[in-house]
Amino acid sequence: MIGTIIRLVKDRNFGFIRADITRLEYFFHREDFEDKWELLKEKDLVIFDDVPAPKGPRAANVRFKD
Repeated sequence: MIGTIIRLVKDRNFGFIRADITRLEYFFHREDFEDKWELLKEKDLVIFDDVPAPKGPRAANVRFKD
């Protein structure tokens, strides 16, 4: 799935992605991001996998879109 970083809370190691197609917002943690965390910023395009989570949509295997 492709999405845009809409919010980053770097000091707490998490953020949110808005999926381009569904417009749903996905939570992700720093450990879910496969590239350099320090380079990630809001409005970056990313690719991710949608995984089931008890508290709502969650992203895994998040990486920069080439």
